[in-house]
Amino acid sequence: MLHRYLGATGLQVSRLGLGTLAWGTETDEHEAGDQLRAFVDAGGTLVDTGAGYGDGASERVLGALLATDIDRGSIVLATKAGIDRRARGEGNVDVSRRALLRTLDESLERLGTDHVDLWQLHRWSSSVPLDETLSALDAAVSSGRARYVGISNYAGWQTAWAAAHQLAAPGRIRLASTQVEYSLLERGVEREVVPAAEALGIGLLPWAPLGRGVLTGKYRTGIPAGSRAASKVFERYVGAHLNPIAAQVVEAVARAAEGLELSPVQVALAWVRDQPGVVAPIVGARTIAQLTGCLSVESHTLPDEILDALDDVSAPVIGYPES
Repeated sequence: MLHRYLGATGLQVSRLGLGTLAWGTETDEHEAGDQLRAFVDAGGTLVDTGAGYGDGASERVLGALLATDIDRGSIVLATKAGIDRRARGEGNVDVSRRALLRTLDESLERLGTDHVDLWQLHRWSSSVPLDETLSALDAAVSSGRARYVGISNYAGWQTAWAAAHQLAAPGRIRLASTQVEYSLLERGVEREVVPAAEALGIGLLPWAPLGRGVLTGKYRTGIPAGSRAASKVFERYVGAHLNPIAAQVVEAVARAAEGLELSPVQVALAWVRDQPGVVAPIVGARTIAQLTGCLSVESHTLPDEILDALDDVSAPVIGYPES
């Protein structure tokens, strides 16, 4: 697998990342181990988790695998902090310095390591002064608990503000990456986040690059039993992309795949992987078969005419003041 630099840093990562959102909840340790070994065998290095994934379950599973099956040095280990479901309800965001650094220590314990390679702020919050939140990133790097830092789910102005703050004074650690939803079904980041990231040397790590599974084509004729859209937990998550406009994009992907003798997965992943500023799409597969299908994209690049056609059918609305 080819590698790319993460933003304007010297850190190289595989140009496909392995997501672990469902590890320890939907995906057991055996299946997770099969996925991790297949990913590493294919040359993958970037493995992404988060303290808020299953209230730490994902990190615990990954830590157990790193302790027994996989060389820690071969992995670019990324995790996130900022979502604390224990404090004041489901999905609570706490980006105070106290909460962030406590969460990092807990993550390191679950992962069985003394440092992570990339530590990311999971969500933005206006409840805490930005300089306090960002000071936690500086403390994590200066203490050796993190090598690089990034953000996740920040809007364009939030991205620019945070990055400019870190570049404004010596001793602050520059942002290496931003993790955002980006696919043929979700191109809103192209309005402001992508230009901000490119201008400030921040690498893009797209999550849900397959449109929450919709771009695979599995929902073209209905909702299959056992799919995430049939799950009470993920019904609304997937349902956000089950609409007539998205269906047109899915059909275009299916036609392109047929003409190129590829799978819709390969077409959709290749498109987002090669967009400007993208470093590595993060794929979260339920099964080893699904992951294998994603890994097969490495040997494929889409022709310019197919890229243009997909751009046209999925183009986001861009107007004042972005245009």
